[in-house]
Amino acid sequence: MVPRIPSIRKWIWDGEFCGGISFRWVADSDESLPPYVLGHIGYGVVEWKRRRGYATRALRMMLPEARARGLDYVELTVNEENIASRKVMEAAGAELYERFTMPDHEGGGPQGRRYRIDLTAIEPVASSPPGRPTTRARLQP
Repeated sequence: MVPRIPSIRKWIWDGEFCGGISFRWVADSDESLPPYVLGHIGYGVVEWKRRRGYATRALRMMLPEARARGLDYVELTVNEENIASRKVMEAAGAELYERFTMPDHEGGGPQGRRYRIDLTAIEPVASSPPGRPTTRARLQP
């Protein structure tokens, strides 16, 4: 079993459930994650709510949370062929950092892309209250 790291999970919500986004970090670190965690932020939108900008908006909303924890950047990863997710990351200000082969626990072998978003110009927000792992991110279409 691998050690757990702190995380925040939020719902993407427009009056009904649209998906979720999570942010993972290592407290008191230099932004680096354990090798079994491929990125700081992950997200997903239900199929019938895609192509409405929800993922991009949710990603942008999560960045101040990351900044509040002292990070200067976040990393996100995506399979090479996931063009929609690459567009989400790029629309939120991510820049391609490297191409790599996904590790075995993530499907082993597919090519991936690692993006970074610079957080140094982002104002941090107050962190989420302790003991509330899931909150709603209300988004307007």
